[in-house]
Order: sequence, then C-alpha cells, then structure tokens
Amino acid sequence: MKNVFVQGAITPSFIANSIEKHQTKTNIGAHDIFLGQVRADVIDGKTVAAIDYTAYEEMANEKFHEIRETTFEKFDLTCMHIYHSLGTVKTGEICLFVFVSSPKRKEAIKALEYLVETIKAESPIFGKEIFEDTSHQWKVNS
Repeated sequence: MKNVFVQGAITPSFIANSIEKHQTKTNIGAHDIFLGQVRADVIDGKTVAAIDYTAYEEMANEKFHEIRETTFEKFDLTCMHIYHSLGTVKTGEICLFVFVSSPKRKEAIKALEYLVETIKAESPIFGKEIFEDTSHQWKVNS
C-alpha cells in the first residue's frame, strides 16, 4: 500500500518530475492532472493565510488504496498517482496532486473527475484554516 502523504506543500518540481517519469511509457495517450491549491478565502471578515492538514494516516492510506483500486476497476487507466499534503500549506501552494494516465483522453478525463470527487467525499483528512490574524477554525469541505 502506497503512502500518499507529502510533508508540507507539493512543489512544482515534484509535479514536473512526476510528469517527466512518464515519457518512457509509450502506451499512454493522455494524462489528466488535478492540482488543489489553498485559497485565500475570506470568512467572517478574516482571510485564510494557510491550512494545516492532519489525517489518521494509516486509515487514510487504506481509504486511498480502496479508492485507487475502485478507480482502476471502473476506468481503463495505465497509471495513477495521488499525493496529499500534511502540515501547513500556505495560500497559493498546492495541497493535492492527482495524476492519471490512460491510452485514451476521454477515459483519463472521466477517471480524474471521479477520483477527485471521491477523494473529497471519502478521505479522512482534516484541514484547520489559519487566518492572517493567527486565529483558526476547522475547514468545512464543499
């Protein structure tokens, strides 16, 4: 079972390296990528400066494994990668990186949408919004 967690923000070089590794896989015809970025939402007049992510890591990795296997059963994918941040991620930084590859573009697009929506609905990851004034509250997923 793969560990999906990365400490802190997911860097552009990490994303680029992941893409670069797939150039030798010539049976792939399409990739689709989702990058979740921390927004500077304004809530009750306060601006979000960062989100501090926590998870029950073992349980979350099991859930991600289950989601991954279900997605492979539903869609014709060559490969799939899921990475989620733990710890503090500042606004403008990437906290979720989902990357799917398939022989066909439509399959990659459908799979990615299914995958991201399932992750958002089912993964036991919690985010505490940290405001510019250093106050905080638990994030409600939408």
